Amino acid sequence: MPLRLTVYVRHGCHLCAEMTEELERLQPELGFDFATVDIDAEPELRERYDTRVPVLAADDVEICYYFLDEAGLRGFLQAGG
Repeated sequence: MPLRLTVYVRHGCHLCAEMTEELERLQPELGFDFATVDIDAEPELRERYDTRVPVLAADDVEICYYFLDEAGLRGFLQAGG
């Protein structure tokens, strides 16, 4: 079963769109699933992330934010997530 990642985003965020596009490009090669979560839909998430979006995470582990760290993602996946 592929590892499930979460991208915390905000509507209208160009960095969020860029990160999800890059993840879609890498997804077939690296074999992970991901979902996006709008932080403005939940006050707790809005308070936690506010202007620090997008954030790529696996459960409680933040892999990167603002920009996709491809090397960091590959290392995280190779370590078994």
